[in-house]
Amino acid sequence: MNAGEMKIFNPEMGPVVDETEVLNELLHLQDARVLELGCGKAEKTRIVAQKAASVLALEVDESQLALNMQIPDLPNVKFKFGVAQKIAAADAEFDIVLMFKSLHHVPVEQMDSVFAEIQRVLKPGGVAYISEPVFAGDFNEVLRLFHDESTVREAAFAALKRAVSAQKLSLLTERFFTSAMHFDNFEQFENQVLKVTHTEHKLSSELHEQVRSKFNKHMTPYGADFQMPIRVDLLRK
Repeated sequence: MNAGEMKIFNPEMGPVVDETEVLNELLHLQDARVLELGCGKAEKTRIVAQKAASVLALEVDESQLALNMQIPDLPNVKFKFGVAQKIAAADAEFDIVLMFKSLHHVPVEQMDSVFAEIQRVLKPGGVAYISEPVFAGDFNEVLRLFHDESTVREAAFAALKRAVSAQKLSLLTERFFTSAMHFDNFEQFENQVLKVTHTEHKLSSELHEQVRSKFNKHMTPYGADFQMPIRVDLLRK
């Protein structure tokens, strides 16, 4: 594929799947040296570590990083503070670089540096797996009320295309799928989305009620279910 064939959104997003299935299909994780940029709560880190030889998991949210560093049962994972646009690692150190929904959190003016750094730290023939949420669907309509990410997600996609166009990395495939999200109630949404430590959401009481009202339109006796469209770009050095 070339940059001209890349799409930010595919209306036919494909089936609802666990991203673990996509990972296992697209990547050879067994015995790989892996770098994860923006590991968050280390949910994907734990999955990757089951097969990888080693994982360096970088995170910029110091509150979350402190929690990650207390995880006792991931001996082949090293958690460190670090940013994607200036990776503290040697040239050609990794077989695989992973970004799960973290590229759009990089300052827009530094997104191109992310791909220069990924190219630098990958071994020849190594691959980068870039997973980004598509700004579409009911969940994003709730999110849009207090945190409209449409512009930064478009900027992230543009940076991806520039990296491919400049032949910094070649595009192997672009995959679209849908991820299921479930919340038992608004309080769970509030804890997992509104009160995250990596982004400070300051909502007025009026806006908070607007968000609650829009969220509650999706509530059933069994909670609220959403489908998040995801795009994965697999790049090779």
